[in-house]
Amino acid sequence: MEKEFPDCPVEMTLQLIGDKWKVLIMRDLLTGTKRFGELKKSVGNISQKVLTSNLRAMEESGLLTRKVYAEVPPKVEYTLTDLGYSLKPILDSMFNWGTEYMANKKIN
Repeated sequence: MEKEFPDCPVEMTLQLIGDKWKVLIMRDLLTGTKRFGELKKSVGNISQKVLTSNLRAMEESGLLTRKVYAEVPPKVEYTLTDLGYSLKPILDSMFNWGTEYMANKKIN
């Protein structure tokens, strides 16, 4: 069964990256491939279960790839796909807006 998409493009984007954790995961993967433990540390106060769930959803959506190495202990790496990297301008705009907002709040 084919997945239904919302009619609104903004709603579609929010469905893919509207979660706080997904945006932070993408932010950290923009600098390159990361292992699970590295993401857990860099993203912040996220549980292993929530991180795993978000990574799986992002992989299913085509935003990142997951590579498993046959080692003990298992080594798993996550990398943004071209589709994931295509969201960089949106994250850059969020960064710029947040920077300006924080600067203005300090002045007021």
